[in-house]
Amino acid sequence: MALQAIATPKTNPTTCDALLVGLHGWGANAADLAALGEFLTLPHCHMVFPDAPFPHPQSPGGRMWYGFPNSYDFRQAHDFEQQSDLCTSRQALNAWLQQITAETGIPLERTIVAGFSQGGAMALDVGLQLPVAAVLVLSGYLHGAIFSHHPPSPVLLVHGRQDPVVPLACAHQTRQVLQAQQVPVTYHEQDMGHEIQPVVLQHIERFYQAWRQAQAVGNKAGE
Repeated sequence: MALQAIATPKTNPTTCDALLVGLHGWGANAADLAALGEFLTLPHCHMVFPDAPFPHPQSPGGRMWYGFPNSYDFRQAHDFEQQSDLCTSRQALNAWLQQITAETGIPLERTIVAGFSQGGAMALDVGLQLPVAAVLVLSGYLHGAIFSHHPPSPVLLVHGRQDPVVPLACAHQTRQVLQAQQVPVTYHEQDMGHEIQPVVLQHIERFYQAWRQAQAVGNKAGE
């Protein structure tokens, strides 16, 4: 299943040496998250936003990576691994990531996979199994076991203390699971709900700048 995607108009892959892939949440779409990309300042970074494979059942124009059980509220135990739609999305996203890196010429090692809410869960699931530069999880959660590539990619977690959709406890659980697997984690809690406020964009920009600086130091050390 091929994924449709849009890129921010201000970036050109031929002038960039880094790639940010943004995965939208349940019921949103690529355009929804791409609009936020216009407010991100990430020098030399091409940004691409794919649509999830499945139409949302209640939101016209909305998409989803997989469905939720009726009345699901993130406090219930549920085995998402048994869902065929998650398996389909996982395979489609993996194949699309390989395709987009080939098209742009920017390798996975310089690709950052970011996601909001359900997109954050997909970023953790698929992104951590690949040799990507980093994974960014905004108001996200774990929907299953984590299998990390070695060496593990660093993860940025940002979550709202007043999130009424994905409880803050989900972020705490994610951090604990990642740290137990020795995945480097940068963690921030904000006084906000289930949303992406300007301060979240600032966290992303600082994380990106720190990554580029570390890359520059590593390149000099290797000379």
